[in-house]
Amino acid sequence: MRARTRRRLPVVLSEVEVRAVRQRLEGEAALVVGLLCGSGLRLMEALRLRVKDLDVQRCELTVRDGKGGKDRLTVLPQSPVPQLQEHLLKVRQLHQGDLAAGLGGW
Repeated sequence: MRARTRRRLPVVLSEVEVRAVRQRLEGEAALVVGLLCGSGLRLMEALRLRVKDLDVQRCELTVRDGKGGKDRLTVLPQSPVPQLQEHLLKVRQLHQGDLAAGLGGW
């Protein structure tokens, strides 16, 4: 006779708990969590996003090589868009500085 395996229910945070966590986050972590909550991305999908995956005008995100190796489109929530644009501006300036210093090129 086989031993019984216990089924465990996944732990899901309540809306109040999610709000409390999000209020304590800053910077890139807050941006990633905003994308996770608003667009239904998995963690690695959010961390692997590239600039070309964002379409702010159409409010779309392209998830490349997601679960099952498939690509898909999902919604880009409006709430993190200003923070996302600010982040992209900082990264662009950092990249241009690296290129001027002779770094970051092929």
